[in-house]
Amino acid sequence: MKILAIDTATPGSSVALGDGSRLVAMAGRVDSRGHVEFLVPALDFCFEQAGWERSDIDVVAVDIGPGPFSGLRAGVATAQAFAAAVGAPVVVASSLTVIALRAATGRRRIWSVVDMRRGQVVAAPYQPLPGGVVPDGDPELVTPEEFRATLESDPADTLVVGDWRSLPDKLWTGLHRVRRGRPRYPSADVILEIAAIGAGRDEFQRAEEVRPRYLREPDAAINWQQFRSEGMWPT
Repeated sequence: MKILAIDTATPGSSVALGDGSRLVAMAGRVDSRGHVEFLVPALDFCFEQAGWERSDIDVVAVDIGPGPFSGLRAGVATAQAFAAAVGAPVVVASSLTVIALRAATGRRRIWSVVDMRRGQVVAAPYQPLPGGVVPDGDPELVTPEEFRATLESDPADTLVVGDWRSLPDKLWTGLHRVRRGRPRYPSADVILEIAAIGAGRDEFQRAEEVRPRYLREPDAAINWQQFRSEGMWPT
């Protein structure tokens, strides 16, 4: 099963190709505004490295957020268009889950964080399990002060992963049960793992059913006419 995975939910954009969960090719870049410009050359690079045709893809997987609007929408729109063009189903992943899944932790409760800008982050708790994680609450859009209050009230030893660097340094003072770790951004190679599991469970969506998860009104709009004219759709 050949999978294309796309992640543009955060500044850490990435594209990956996998044979099941086995990584075959990957391209990535950190840029808070260059998601659209990244996608076409990244796709070209990955297919060239893998020696695959676009029509070889069986499943398209995409990070549907949460995340800032413009980057997130670019990845979702590309995944929708690619899946529709090659007739492939879609598996979706949460940016928060992708980050938490890669976190190196044993017993610690995981808080996964995505910077939403405008002085807010979205955070969600996860419990580690052998070989994975399970959500332990709903994502919440919060200010740094609200997030600190949440950590203070959590009696568990915790690991905060994701873009915690976007939060003020003073937020961490006195939080003795809290550690900070990696990764900072979600990554398409982890989405391959999620997609392989999801495909085995028939957790598919049609391209037109896929919706981004913003949790807030968009910061800006993308010029989609220009986006389409620049060759984002696979041929």
